[in-house]
Amino acid sequence: MESIVNLTPKAIEEVKRIFQAENTSQETGLRLAVIGGGCSGLSYKMDFDQAKEKDKVFEFDGVKVFIDLKSSIYLKGVSLDFEDGLKGKGFVFKNPNATNTCGCGESFSV
Repeated sequence: MESIVNLTPKAIEEVKRIFQAENTSQETGLRLAVIGGGCSGLSYKMDFDQAKEKDKVFEFDGVKVFIDLKSSIYLKGVSLDFEDGLKGKGFVFKNPNATNTCGCGESFSV
């Protein structure tokens, strides 16, 4: 199955670092979701979780990623990166389908 999203090497490295620091189980993965809210109507959500029955499951260099069916529509083509620069550090969603994003990059519309 072709992946809906892409994780950059920096994002994979940071997720692995957090998993190790949190001492997560092998069943634990990164859940990516889209929920209603934020300045532009939709917001990204990231969490550590285990796969649910109807999730789409992908793996990037040992990092499992879980996406529910509803969120998969909004996450198609999204790239998750990790940036560490002058503006701070954190995960950044790059969504080619977003028609509008808020200034902080936390929410978007399609």
